[in-house]
This record gives sequence, structure tokens and C-alpha cells, in this order.
Amino acid sequence: MDRVEEIEVAINNLPPEEYRQLSQWFRELDQRCWDEQLDRDSAAGKLDFLFDEAESESARRLLHDWPTLK
Repeated sequence: MDRVEEIEVAINNLPPEEYRQLSQWFRELDQRCWDEQLDRDSAAGKLDFLFDEAESESARRLLHDWPTLK
């Protein structure tokens, strides 16, 4: 049995409260990793196309408040 399989077995045997705690920890870890990747991509200019698109659409008056105000 490899490490991942051992971890899976251990997780499957956790009491509900410990499973909840572990799940919360994984969600927070995943969010931190996502945020860090987004920061790296932004710093590298990989998201500049989004700003360019927004500026172009704004100039053509295609942008609206979200949600649309009634």
C-alpha cells in the first residue's frame, strides 16, 4: 500500500468531527494555493487580456452594473 492509499484509509476511518476539520483544512489550503497562483499569474501579466477586454468593452459602452439595476 502506498502513502496515498494509507492516507485514504486513515481519512475513511476518521470520526465525523475530525473529518470535518480535515475537510475545512483542505478547503483553506486549496483557496490559499488558488490565491497564490492568481497572484503569480497576475504579476506575470497572464491576466492582462482581461483588463484589455474590459477597457475595450467599456469604451464601446457594453459594460453594465451587475446585477443590472432596475
